Amino acid sequence: MRLHILGFVGIIILPLLTAPLTAAAPPTGKVARVGVLRGGSDVRGSAEVLAPFREGMRALDYIEGHHYVIVVRAAEDAYDRLPSLVAELIELNVDVIVTFGVPAALAAKRATTTIPIVAASVGDPVGAGLVTNLARPGGHITALSHYAADLSAKQIEVFKHAIPPLARLGVLYNPANPLHPRYWQETQAAAQALGLLLVRLEVRDLNELVHAFDAVRLERGDGLLVLSDGFFINQAERIAHLATTNRLPMMAQYREHVEAGGLLAYGPNLSEIHKRAATYVDKILTGTKAGDLPVEQPMKFALVVNLKAAKALGLTIPPTLLALADEVIE
Repeated sequence: MRLHILGFVGIIILPLLTAPLTAAAPPTGKVARVGVLRGGSDVRGSAEVLAPFREGMRALDYIEGHHYVIVVRAAEDAYDRLPSLVAELIELNVDVIVTFGVPAALAAKRATTTIPIVAASVGDPVGAGLVTNLARPGGHITALSHYAADLSAKQIEVFKHAIPPLARLGVLYNPANPLHPRYWQETQAAAQALGLLLVRLEVRDLNELVHAFDAVRLERGDGLLVLSDGFFINQAERIAHLATTNRLPMMAQYREHVEAGGLLAYGPNLSEIHKRAATYVDKILTGTKAGDLPVEQPMKFALVVNLKAAKALGLTIPPTLLALADEVIE
């Protein structure tokens, strides 16, 4: 791999915020009601979403039950339930709605024009139609994004460097995700530059997920790329198991996929984004309008390598790549 490509690993990207956000004193008297809306599982979300958010609130001197309470509504991957779930939060008179993932954020935006919304962990907020301007979102919504325009190219380049014989990649693609057409185009461009062929595997549910791996076998795919998607994160263990069973090395955006048994991940830290969402909630509860808070972009991208998965697949990860990894799972 060329040095200018390797230099992307671990690069720091400054957020759009012009200065660090500092906490004001938690509001006294009223106990704030923080509504949480997500498309995935409530049980899984408690560990992966709410734990870092609560940590962020504690760091700002908020005491749960004294300064604020959390009201959770989760669609359990049935995105058509999101409108009714956000209606329940509105009926409960929440003071702010924190959403996780684009489908939940769009459902909340459509349901209210008055309750402030913090859209945490979303892809391209402008492309998704959440805001029209990153620096000045305006209205009642702001966001914390995990999107970077050249992230797909970097993932493909790292994947090819890790496994030089790669020639044909299956790509998990969710047609229900409004950002996946753009991700697909970016991934195609990156793959073509390296002479890789892509097989788009459209997956909306568990049944299609299983059949996607049948399609990879038929197409003689020798690797799997998982696009950023809430459903895919919720099914990280199942996807990793299917990839291992089919002897497919896997590249994803989030370390959660590697922890579940995947080979490689390159992207931002979701837990840190969820923790940072607390800072925006604090600002809103102490008087700042959501639309006055600029959209925050990821500050760091990390490379995570699973050597246990590599051994199971009979692969040797190049030492040059291991030396650049932010985390190696053995």
